[in-house]
Amino acid sequence: MKKLVFILLILPFLGFSQTVKGTFSPAEDYTYAFLYQATPEGANYVNRGQLDASGNFEIALDSTVTPGVYKIVYAIPPEENNFDFIYDGNETIAFNFNYEKGVEFTQSEENKLLTSYLKSMDMVNQTISNYYSKNKTDEEGFNSIFKVLKDTQLAYEESANGKLVSAFIIANRPYIPPKYEDISTYSKNLKQHYLSHIDFSNYLLQSSSFLVDRVTGYVFNMVENPSDDAYKTYVDDVAAAISNDHLTIKTSLIEILWQRFVTLENHDLANYITEKYLLDLANATNNKVLAETITSYKNTSIGTKTPDFEIPLEGKKSSLYQMEGAENYLLIFWSSGCGHCLAELPKVRALVADKPNLKVIAYGLEDDNVKWTEEIKNYPNFTHVIGLGKWENPIVKTYGIAATPMYFLLSSSKIIIAKPYEYEDLEVVLKDL
Repeated sequence: MKKLVFILLILPFLGFSQTVKGTFSPAEDYTYAFLYQATPEGANYVNRGQLDASGNFEIALDSTVTPGVYKIVYAIPPEENNFDFIYDGNETIAFNFNYEKGVEFTQSEENKLLTSYLKSMDMVNQTISNYYSKNKTDEEGFNSIFKVLKDTQLAYEESANGKLVSAFIIANRPYIPPKYEDISTYSKNLKQHYLSHIDFSNYLLQSSSFLVDRVTGYVFNMVENPSDDAYKTYVDDVAAAISNDHLTIKTSLIEILWQRFVTLENHDLANYITEKYLLDLANATNNKVLAETITSYKNTSIGTKTPDFEIPLEGKKSSLYQMEGAENYLLIFWSSGCGHCLAELPKVRALVADKPNLKVIAYGLEDDNVKWTEEIKNYPNFTHVIGLGKWENPIVKTYGIAATPMYFLLSSSKIIIAKPYEYEDLEVVLKDL
């Protein structure tokens, strides 16, 4: 009976035999470490560990924490302050973290092996870079360097056999020339084979940051000063590399490229991605939010003719396209219940007072017309339109309005020539009109 009791006492502890623990330094810069399980769709919260005065934390891993890719978030914003690690269901994970040096794993063969592999490959790649930078052409030296590269890759693949990390090491297989190549040929072939060994259907790769890093690296980092035509080719290459059998991950990765071009304010490339790939992918995956987002961006890109809408003028139905008599039009989306709007509209009124060739169209997003009717009396020189339904109004989705006030500066032919984000930006844009 005593033996049975002893067994029952230790059973609860068997389920918590693995942990993830770490030391953050300097300790005073951190408070909590948040543990998430990474998935292709995002990340699921697991637990958190509070750091002690020395920067240490520990989180027990029970049987519900299954093998896969996990993420430690250590500061906000979380999307910028995190790192991935592999958990095989058996190992305790231990690491040291410093913001400058990054993460160093002290326990976990999976993660130590991946770290060692990446460092070794970096060293060999540096040797290749040095070889070409010195304009060497001797085939013996060339063959020797790439033999080291090949042997290093094979050795790590053998060490990773049967481990989760194997997927990452195989996906990272480098291009190895069959014979001597000059720098131009090698660079071309390196880029051509950069995505060759990636299994885009692999769940671990999909869950990690690997695919995002690889795809964005291919498009943005492998050629200096590329043209828009080159960018389009690189996007085409990525789209071709990912089978349509994996529409969800393909949609996600192509959307990330779209977002990067939006951030770079490269409207042509963002809309190229929308028209050729992303809208079809959004529809195929029934991603209505994405479809609306990219469509509204395309509708309101600089250089695009702005979408039309009805404007009642003197009791008659008219539209934005039918408005005449101005060299420029300032379209403002606002609301009578928006504090920022009520603070900025008087400034806009003063700003445009000496600009007779500029007409202001104020589109009010409202639940009803009570407050709006009173407020527009303060702006008799503006053309006013009310959009009932507020955020559910169809024009909101057409223009992609996410906040108010929002400004669009139009030419006489209703082409969007500027989208000032803040009032200060609007001042700059209108200065020379």
